[in-house]
Amino acid sequence: MTFFLWNVALAVIWALLTGHFELANLLVGFVLGYGLMTLARRAFPPTSYFAKVAQVTRFAIFFLRELIVASVQVARQVLHPHPDIHPGIVAVPLDARTDAEITLLAIVITLTPGTLTLDVSPDRRALYVHGMDVRDGAAFVRKIKAGLEARTLEVTR
Repeated sequence: MTFFLWNVALAVIWALLTGHFELANLLVGFVLGYGLMTLARRAFPPTSYFAKVAQVTRFAIFFLRELIVASVQVARQVLHPHPDIHPGIVAVPLDARTDAEITLLAIVITLTPGTLTLDVSPDRRALYVHGMDVRDGAAFVRKIKAGLEARTLEVTR
């Protein structure tokens, strides 16, 4: 956490030096600060911060791609004069165990167009998900587990 705070501090210093406190400028400062910290990594004690930032970046890119693909699929179905959808509710068994992991996964599933997290089983071993187009329940579960859950757990663990 200390390295993250240093990175934020470097972003704020960048904003002070440039005189622009806008989100885009703070992000540029964050990236520049991360680059400086990467160059000076040997001066710091060993940390997982640099690997975690890479994981979060990969997750963001993956989720953005999933968001775009799902949005196009939903738009195609909605705009079609005779949509061919097969809605369904599926129980997705969870590898996620902590409240934070389950909550983040549920949020990511709900943010993806065409899917909605409905509930968590009482034993917290399954997540009930409504899908707009569930032709094959097993394939739907595999897609969530191999994509969204695996990437979410990579970031949180």
